[in-house]
Amino acid sequence: MHLMRIGAAGSEKPVVRIDDKTYVDVSDVVGDFDEHFFATGLEALAAVVDSRVTSGDLRRFAGERVGAPFARPHQILCIGLNYRDHAAETGQVVPDEPILFTKSPNTLIGPNDEVRLPRGSTKADWEVELGVVIASRSSYLENEDEARAAIAGYVLVNDVSERAFQLERSGQWSKGKSAETFNPAGPWLATPDEIPDVLDLSMRLDVNGVRRQTGSTATMVFNPYFLVQYLSQFLVLEPGDLINTGTPPGVGMGFDPPVWLQAGDVMDLSIDGLGAQRSVVIAPRP
Repeated sequence: MHLMRIGAAGSEKPVVRIDDKTYVDVSDVVGDFDEHFFATGLEALAAVVDSRVTSGDLRRFAGERVGAPFARPHQILCIGLNYRDHAAETGQVVPDEPILFTKSPNTLIGPNDEVRLPRGSTKADWEVELGVVIASRSSYLENEDEARAAIAGYVLVNDVSERAFQLERSGQWSKGKSAETFNPAGPWLATPDEIPDVLDLSMRLDVNGVRRQTGSTATMVFNPYFLVQYLSQFLVLEPGDLINTGTPPGVGMGFDPPVWLQAGDVMDLSIDGLGAQRSVVIAPRP
């Protein structure tokens, strides 16, 4: 299934995408794609959708705003330097264990919402990433098979970053990751059965029509199943939690000279099987 949420910000309704033109409205049986849903309702929803498709109970998309495909999670966990070629472009060594940092959950926005620069921004950057959403409360998972069973699905995300805050203001990376609007997600959450091989997905990102990132999940240092199992050794993963799994090369800080986002820039990004995003960058709040 492709889970989506459409409608005005704060009033999105849950739907299941059938194709580019049609969807099944499931808002009468699902309150939201949130913690409760992922813990209890994912399998039951498939039967509802199949029944409605068979009966022809389909709706047509009509230009509605697309929200993030799941409600605000308890936590957004992020993995740094998880692509060897990205580590090289930033002048850092490939880590022996996953680098973990957090991103404020209220950074989550829709795939085509505006990305607002924070006050004092001088080095805003882009990062196309594969996101993993958790299906069940998970702690001390024994192996990658258990981790695989704990995954609700996959989503396209943009881990927008302010590098000056991240790298020049001391402390943790979260400073440069948690500005409002810094985590566009969607357009849909693809359940695992929709993705034949999560380790063979092409990734790309353009800024103002110029290709900046081209990569593949095949070059990940730590695969999604390992990451879920690994993280469960240090913290409890809750249903609906999001894990951003790292970015391939081509980020702005990797160019010589570096290229930073400015108000008016347009970011277009996509991952095979997970759709596409378009975000316009806007100026900081006055």
